[in-house]
Amino acid sequence: MHYNRILLKLSGEALMGNLQYGIDPERLKEYAQDIKAIIATGVQVAIVIGGGNIFRGVAGASKGMDRVQGDHMGMLATVINGLALQGALEDQGIPTRLQSAIKINEVAEPFIKRRAVRHLEKGRVVIFGGGTGNPYFTTDSAAVLRAIEINADVILKGTRVDGIYSSDPEKNEDAVKFEFISFEDVLKKGLKVMDTTAFTLSQENELPIIVFDMNTRGNLMKVISGENIGTKVNL
Repeated sequence: MHYNRILLKLSGEALMGNLQYGIDPERLKEYAQDIKAIIATGVQVAIVIGGGNIFRGVAGASKGMDRVQGDHMGMLATVINGLALQGALEDQGIPTRLQSAIKINEVAEPFIKRRAVRHLEKGRVVIFGGGTGNPYFTTDSAAVLRAIEINADVILKGTRVDGIYSSDPEKNEDAVKFEFISFEDVLKKGLKVMDTTAFTLSQENELPIIVFDMNTRGNLMKVISGENIGTKVNL
């Protein structure tokens, strides 16, 4: 395989499948099966998942809710999604551990770097919930931070779009897809890959990002195998 240890970033919205809200069990099952396939090759997998299918702190703040309160609600939503994904993976026979940046000892371990790395070395999938544990930081930032801490080879950002485009491909049919693009060019062109904090942190630590369509079955394995799926952001 092209990578030994990966950090897979999934959006909360991805778990909705064709639903308008919440979690689609069929979509969870598909993701679990794709992850199982790469685990079988010996790749070590860590996952950060968002909570947008349940609640977004920034959306709540825009409607008058206290931002800090809203962000904590969003962190709890990521733990709910983490539990759902954990259940789907274990249904496939994959050993997992859910670690949370906020203490919820009854359902998740606290995040401890050395423990997380040890789980990965033993072939367990580690799901990181609770974001960074701090308000005002997105799960993109949490994904980059955790990837750096566990020395991941790459961040795989699974989305519903098959890469990075010059503009929104769902609104502009003339949008051009990039197969490879530098961090610098992403910033110059103002492309929305991740929030600025997360993207800058990834750039400073020379951590490549691959944006790909997670909803196409088999794409995850193709990315791990080194095929040109999606868009790769590198120095």
